[in-house]
Amino acid sequence: MSDTPFPDRLSIDPDSPFYDEALLSRGVGIRFKGAEKTNVEEYCVSEGWIRVVAGNAKDRRGKPLTIKLKGPVEPYAKDEPETPAEG
Repeated sequence: MSDTPFPDRLSIDPDSPFYDEALLSRGVGIRFKGAEKTNVEEYCVSEGWIRVVAGNAKDRRGKPLTIKLKGPVEPYAKDEPETPAEG
């Protein structure tokens, strides 16, 4: 685990009040029910859900349609330094 605290809720949509460009630029990964997800649009750890893109469908504003999935959510830093292999 990284020592970087992650917000309880984070979105990749710039129009969302939960958008944080600085944190997203460093890289945030999501584990949902133990599996890594790469298509997460938004997450909430305390409520236990993620929003993922639902195919190629768009809403009337041109944004992708999403589906809310419920389960345990674990954010982590993607840019964690790797330990050098000794040998």
